[in-house]
Amino acid sequence: MRILLSAIYPYTFLLLYFIIPFDNYIRALPNILLAILVIAFPFIVKKSDFKKLKSLPIAIFFGLFAYLCINSFIAGRWSEDFYVIKKVLIAVGLAILYIPVADIRKINSAIIFSSLAAIVFSVYNFVIITDATGSVALGESPQVIESLLIDRLYLGLLSVFSILISFQAIKKKYHPNNNYYLANILINAVFIILIASKIAMVALFVLLLIKQFYGQRKIWKFIIAIGAVVVVSGLFVVLKNERSTQFSQRIQENPPSFIANSMTYELRAVVWECAESIINQEGFMLSGIGFNTTKEKLVSCYETQISNPKKQEKFVSERYNTHSQFLDFYISAGFIALLLFLLFIGLSFISNRKQFFPTAMLAILIMYCLVENLFNRQIGAYYVGFILIALMTSVKTTENNEIKEI
Repeated sequence: MRILLSAIYPYTFLLLYFIIPFDNYIRALPNILLAILVIAFPFIVKKSDFKKLKSLPIAIFFGLFAYLCINSFIAGRWSEDFYVIKKVLIAVGLAILYIPVADIRKINSAIIFSSLAAIVFSVYNFVIITDATGSVALGESPQVIESLLIDRLYLGLLSVFSILISFQAIKKKYHPNNNYYLANILINAVFIILIASKIAMVALFVLLLIKQFYGQRKIWKFIIAIGAVVVVSGLFVVLKNERSTQFSQRIQENPPSFIANSMTYELRAVVWECAESIINQEGFMLSGIGFNTTKEKLVSCYETQISNPKKQEKFVSERYNTHSQFLDFYISAGFIALLLFLLFIGLSFISNRKQFFPTAMLAILIMYCLVENLFNRQIGAYYVGFILIALMTSVKTTENNEIKEI
């Protein structure tokens, strides 16, 4: 029985990560697969497997989960906050359930094929919609948005994962599989451009910048790095000026052209200003006001700040969250939660700074947490779990060179 479960277990993990983007169409299957993993875990796990959890950053992340539970329970808001806490539990649970798996390559393959399947599905939908409408529109058009299998932000995140995994899998010497990995990189990169996933584009640019600090220290790498920093700094200045202009006009009927062409930026500009207003009103927050209360206060802010009736109705009805995991942890769970999360990131970087792949995964986590509440969506929790698994594997690789990352 144990031998059979040991053989099935890794492929259950593979199937889980393959079908994650299709959750809206096969909603029960991910939960069924998780249940299978939970039931099989005690029968196949060995005492030596728990050594994979002997990592200070991972322990701190588990401590963050424990703190969220204790803080919410003591404050008497467990039922209101559980919808977020259970997402953190999914990430923690996936990290624990992974430890009997000896080879992460199966999960990496699942990410690659999952991304390709999501792309094929989205392109097929786009063709159908284009045929029905008789026109072609790319970028941020409704035509593209309606075609996508999942939200553009998470589809972009999946493509970034796929590109990074493929890049790491390419051998320095000729290998037949290199062609497939290069093709996968090209397909996902083109797809990111076509769907205009800005955060995914920025993520790829930052990963390219980080890569310059690994491998042979050639002068041209530092020139590329300096040039990239200049470009990013210039972009930041432009965005900051646009944000200031948008704030001064308070979301008027005719916002600046940049805002008009980027609903996602407008959304975050309004949400972040409201979050800043809540922080100013509450002062220093040691234990936070709760995830549900945070949303309620944001909704109240939308009702008073947004003058455009249609936009106000949209923001209120959608009950937009803080769109930043860092802000959400601080406002909802307090300084201690934010500190634990930052400690996890900082210590993970210190532990893995000599390796490109885990450093890149941390960079992805930081960038997406800056603009999204990953733990407000189940798909976000699954992908944070994947990042935890990648970090655990990298730590183990450092300790034992016989275990490969990819």
